[in-house]
Amino acid sequence: MAAAPQSAPTTQEVADRLVKLCSEGKFEEATKTLYSPDIVSVEAGAPPGQSRETKGLEGVLKKGEWWTANHDVHSAVVEGPLVAASHFAVTFKLDVTFKPEKRRFQMEEVAVYKVADGKIVYEEFFYNM
Repeated sequence: MAAAPQSAPTTQEVADRLVKLCSEGKFEEATKTLYSPDIVSVEAGAPPGQSRETKGLEGVLKKGEWWTANHDVHSAVVEGPLVAASHFAVTFKLDVTFKPEKRRFQMEEVAVYKVADGKIVYEEFFYNM
């Protein structure tokens, strides 16, 4: 008798896993394991020389590499998730230094995610520029 096919993780399960990984500082692992290859990521403002919108897992990973190369994260507090059907929201409170300018600052952002077939297919970040 064949095993029953595994169902995709629920929005709650994906959200809980994202919060756990990000709380542990494992942002790249979260991206690689939870995101769809067709992810669409939208920032509140465009990073230098880039667009507000990034499409595809490779592009999102490159955006993460740029962030890591240019910022030292001293602390990150991740709150949530708040789940509603196929969407969830998380808040991030970060204490970071922008390495090129040696400028330390605190930022707060709300991230809203959409899940389909057990993967994050859309994310949008809201923060003051």
